[in-house]
Amino acid sequence: MPITPRRGTNRAARLARAGALSGTSGKVCPAEQATRLLEAIIEPGDRVAIEGDNQKQADFLASALAKVDPARVHDLHMVQSVLALPDHLAVFERGIANRLDFAFAGPQSRKLAELVEEHVVTIGAIHTYLELYARMLVDLAPQVALVVADKADRDGNLYTGANTEDTPTIIEAAAFHGGIVVAQVNEIVDRLPRVDVPGDWVDVVVRSPKPYLIDPLFTRDPAKIRDENVLMAMMAIAAVYEPYQVRRLNHGIGYATAAIELILPTYAAQRGLKGKIASHFVLNPHPTLIPAIEAGFVDSVYCFGSELGMERYVSSRADIFPVGADGNLRSNRALAQVAGQYACDLFIGGTLQIDAQGNSSTATKGRITGFGGAPNMGADPRGRRHDSPTWLLAGQEAGESLRGRKLVVQMVQTRQPNGAPSFVERLDAFELAASAGFARPPVMIYGDDHRHVVTERGVANLLRCRSPLQREAALRAVAGDTDFGMRESPETSDSLRRHGIVMFPSDLGIDANTATRAWLAAHTIDDLVAASGGLYLPPAKFRPTTVPHH
Repeated sequence: MPITPRRGTNRAARLARAGALSGTSGKVCPAEQATRLLEAIIEPGDRVAIEGDNQKQADFLASALAKVDPARVHDLHMVQSVLALPDHLAVFERGIANRLDFAFAGPQSRKLAELVEEHVVTIGAIHTYLELYARMLVDLAPQVALVVADKADRDGNLYTGANTEDTPTIIEAAAFHGGIVVAQVNEIVDRLPRVDVPGDWVDVVVRSPKPYLIDPLFTRDPAKIRDENVLMAMMAIAAVYEPYQVRRLNHGIGYATAAIELILPTYAAQRGLKGKIASHFVLNPHPTLIPAIEAGFVDSVYCFGSELGMERYVSSRADIFPVGADGNLRSNRALAQVAGQYACDLFIGGTLQIDAQGNSSTATKGRITGFGGAPNMGADPRGRRHDSPTWLLAGQEAGESLRGRKLVVQMVQTRQPNGAPSFVERLDAFELAASAGFARPPVMIYGDDHRHVVTERGVANLLRCRSPLQREAALRAVAGDTDFGMRESPETSDSLRRHGIVMFPSDLGIDANTATRAWLAAHTIDDLVAASGGLYLPPAKFRPTTVPHH
């Protein structure tokens, strides 16, 4: 008895409608027909995945989708990693889509909060990247996937170049669940440098009128690193990297972690730590890592994606980065998330709020930011079975006799740039959950996963705390002059310092007066270019604008 398929039953009809637009061009659809193409293959109620990555964007297809006729295409359920473009929300404002599952919405976080409050958008869940990819393979498989690549041939084979990111994962989720895959590409060529996605997984190729948008998200200008960032970086190395012998790690985005990268060849080297710490990274190619690489600190870097301007430098260092036979980086966000969770002993990143229990969140009043990969990499992997000196020592300090612990560190100044306190009694995430109808508040990293918190005031070692009250006291001790911190008595702070639970700069042998930008191995973007041997090509936004003389 034949099995009746439950999904993809009208795939042939959708492709026939698409074929009518492509004519004799096979899989290639003219760019001017892009909106009509989407109206032909997308049906009301479909789940649609659009790329929507951390850096690269299928911006032409996003624009085309935002222009479809809502009378023909409506009630879509959008599934995407990142909400980065106005067009990503325009589909909701125009009544084309009404439901959303996503991971990060930094650039559109305020607008998204407004649309949720106005009941224009219903959020299914805010995910981590890896969590969203997993659900796309299980219960959120897209009927249509709109992806982006560097090049394609006429058979639909794709070359994603240095910025592979989410592309293979999204395509596989759709192609093997009866879905339709449309790829926006910069060029259509006869022969690809390498095949990153086979053509029989791709149904339609559209050459966009201009190259796809890519954001240099991980570039930090050394000129903007302040003395307090350097102080925090020095404390992180002295209190965490050195005593725990951290060799495998992931750095989040921010000036504090950029400062760590830039003092590895100076401060860390002076402490005799070369070859002992920070040798294996799971990381995008941060330009601020160039001096450490050139100083011989770094053995390997596995990448989520690339970084605009770093292409030539990365290609020249195939001994460090995953570079293919074509001479270009091969990145993969899903595999890097796995590596960040299971192969790294430390995750260090920033946040917007930390509460008395140590819970942290980037969801604040009027903003639904999402998480990205932080909750995945900033969580103790309960399935880990291999050991390392770092993992074992962290477990011993936590009082564990059977298993180790991953180090999860939050670096945050006691106040945000706008003056808002970073330490609060109660996260804004609780109010957001109530207003948005979430079952639970969107906590980024739960308090029981945090091991250390580093501020400009000092370091709280939460591994050494033996009660919730002691953890709370440790957090208050490093919260500075915030209302949260002022509730701590000096006597309690002194007691925590004597027990090694709280460490101020002087406890770590650091003179705060000498913690200045002078420690940085590069002080400007031009210094990074020089360190790369001229191979790093900074994006225009990081190059000084020359005013012509008349």
